[in-house]
Formats: sequence, C-alpha cells, structure tokens
Amino acid sequence: MMEKTFDLVIIGAGPAGMAAAVEAAGHKLSVLVLDEQPEAGGQIYRSVNTTERLRPETYALLGDDYQNGKKLQLSFHQTSVTYLSGTVVWLVESDRTVHFLRNGSTNQVTASRLLVATGAQERPVPIPGWTLPGVMGAAAADVLMKSSGVIPSGKIVLAGNGPLLWLTASRLAEAKAEILAVLETINYSNYLRALPCLPQALLANEFLLKGLRMKSVVRKAGIEVLSGVTNLHAEGEEHLQKLHYTHQGKPRIIDVDTLLLHEGVVPNIQLSSQLGCEHDWYELQYYWHPVLDEWGNTSIDGVAVAGDVGIVAGAPVAEASGHLAGLDTAYRLDRISKKQRDDAAKFFRKKIKHNNAIRPFLERLYSPNPEILTPKEDSTLICRCEEITAGQIRKSVELGALDLNGAKAYTRCGMGQCQGRMCGLAAAGIVADTLGKSPREVGFYRGRPPVKPVTLAQLAKDENETIVS
Repeated sequence: MMEKTFDLVIIGAGPAGMAAAVEAAGHKLSVLVLDEQPEAGGQIYRSVNTTERLRPETYALLGDDYQNGKKLQLSFHQTSVTYLSGTVVWLVESDRTVHFLRNGSTNQVTASRLLVATGAQERPVPIPGWTLPGVMGAAAADVLMKSSGVIPSGKIVLAGNGPLLWLTASRLAEAKAEILAVLETINYSNYLRALPCLPQALLANEFLLKGLRMKSVVRKAGIEVLSGVTNLHAEGEEHLQKLHYTHQGKPRIIDVDTLLLHEGVVPNIQLSSQLGCEHDWYELQYYWHPVLDEWGNTSIDGVAVAGDVGIVAGAPVAEASGHLAGLDTAYRLDRISKKQRDDAAKFFRKKIKHNNAIRPFLERLYSPNPEILTPKEDSTLICRCEEITAGQIRKSVELGALDLNGAKAYTRCGMGQCQGRMCGLAAAGIVADTLGKSPREVGFYRGRPPVKPVTLAQLAKDENETIVS
C-alpha cells in the first residue's frame, strides 16, 4: 500500500473543492483532490464539459447556473493539483491519513491539512410507497439530465417543496416532458414566517427574479400547480401507478408513471461525523451541520469544511467558501501572512454576504413539512438497507430506546451500506416525535468506518504504484 504526504488533501471536486484547490495551488501548496465522480464539477456542475461536447441542446437547456461551472472547471484543470476521479474515501484517521478505494485497490495518503468538500445530498422523502420503481428524487432527475441527457418518461408529477423542485420542474417543462402537476407540500404559515425577511432578500433580487421565471415557465406550460398538499401516498403493484394526496381537505388520486419527490437538500456529513467533528442542529431546515469558524475550520485540528457540507447555501457561496479555506490553508502552512490572507478574503466575503442575503427568506419559506419528514403510517419503510419500518422504530422507543443510537441498537436501522445516509433524519424525527423531544435531543448516528462499502479483498490488495492523476 503506497503512502504519500500532501500539504492539502481535498475530498470532493464540486464548486468548493475545485475553488479551494485553485487557491491553494496558487500559493505553491501540494494539493490532492479525491472525488467519486468521473468528471470534476460535483452535482451542480456535473458532467459540464461532456454535456457541452456531446449534448449541446441539453447544455443550452440547463442555462447559466450550470454553464458557470465550465470556467471554474477550466481553472481547476490548469493548476498543478493531483486530481483522482473515481475515488471512494472510506476512512479518515485522526492524524489526517485518508484511506480511499480506486481501481479496485485501497490506497492511503496523509495530509498536513484536510478539507472536506463533499457537498449536500437530496433529503430522502419516506412517504408510503417511496421505494416503488418510478419514484425518485427531483434532484436525481436533474442529475440524470446533466449526466446523460435523459428525462423521465410517461406522466410525471413533482411533489414537495424547495427551489430545486421548481428548477427541476422548469427544466423538464422546457424539455417537453409530460408533467401533470406540481404539488407543493409547503405550509401556508411559512409565508408569514418568511415575509419579515423579504426586505433583506431584495438585496439579492436576481434570485427572486430567477424563482419567478421558473414558476412562470411551469405555468405557461399549462401544468397544474397545487399548494398545501398533504397525505402523499404512492401506490402500485410492481411499479408506480397512482399517487394519492389531499388538497383543501379533499382526497385525490392521479394516475402517474414517475413521481419526483423533493424536500430540500442537507449537508453530507458522513465524513465530518466519522472524524468526530462537533455538529449542531439547524432547526429551520431540519438537519445537522458541522460547527465551523469563519474560515471553515472544524473542532478537529487541521480539518476544515467548505461548501454545502457546512451550511447549504448554493454553488456561488460554496465556491467562495472554498477560496477562503484555500487562503487559510496557505496562511496556516506559512505561505502567506495573516494580512495577505485577510486582504484576499475580502472579495470572497463580500460575495458570500450578497448571495446569503436571500437565505433567511428561502429557509423560512421552504422549511420542510414535519408531517412528511415524520411519517405517521407504521408500515412506511424508513431504512431501505435493513428494511426497517416507522412502526419498528416506534416500537424500539417503547422497548427502552432513549435516542437515535438506541433505536439503532434495537432495530439495526442505520446499520446498512448507506450508514444512515438515507434513513437517519427520518428515523431521528420518528424517535423524537415518539419521545416528545426535539431531534437535537435524540442526536444522530455515530459516524463509523467504513463510510462507504469496501470489501476484504480490496483491503487486502495493495496499490504500490505511484499515484497519478
């Protein structure tokens, strides 16, 4: 097994990871970037070069938000960084030794400083029937469009809430997909909660205008839009056939081939949790996030976080936070002075401040609906890996579980290959609801290696060749 040391190891090649690499390499640091995808860009800028080259019509359809990634990706590839795509990080030790799997072999490198830039993930939405073929996340459908130009076939319904729901709906509408309806699960009280934040949001009015344009595209396409929808229930024999829901107190049924669910995105905290970084509960958006200082440093010495894995704020903020982390790394490794770091950071802090002006408004308006996040039906599957239902989790509380990890011990919920990535927040909501506590009080799963599946054969296979990008 080959070992090598870098000044900075970055896990994730999305907007934050690429920006941090560009910044750090510009200050003559040795940088290694590890990423699971075949092409740099993360989920936001996924396959941007390939899409432009092979699917120019899709590239044009995805618009400026997507195309902006090309410039950053070009800057990234012009640096001296070592970039390893198709790489799965499965363990990070306290001395910042990073263990990863690539080409079927395990490797390890050691970092003077480590940056976790693994981004966000779409929040799983465990409604009854959500595991049926034909039910998927709205963001997953957006990723399919970027990576292969594929759009869902047949009759489509989008259900949930959040900006990405509308972005996906507008893109699919422009792609002439057969969308029957957009069903918003938003609570009407959210409008009142968000209203006081509107004056601040107007400081970044381009985002408000973008949202209005997306909704206009959907409505001009003649797509039905219903708000205040509850009691979502997917039904079918071997695949999705019908969607049940309630609107204005009346139960409804719609025939559908594809259901795209979305209730926002949440930080992908598997690595920061496995490292033992301190985390905090963000009530407005119902997720855990690492506790960070103004440069993205965590509670663990030498470990920083950049991008949506910290607080979800979108690609422009993620990119700026990556630059800040790169500057701070250069300062801490004695490449630049404190004044040089602080002066260079002013531009990026200004960018973050502008882009974040919209966040208080959006986060109140699109606060997730607890009714959907904590399913009432005992038969609803929560843990797909271990096939654990909501009823089994509630039963574990009756048997004596006092927190989420206690429920895990009773049920095996969260012990599967995804390590709680798919079930953790929903299971925590059920335990908290049953105990009459807040999700903060019941905690989250303890992060344990391997973060991603790795076989014994792969662990036994040493990689003695020199790492090359």
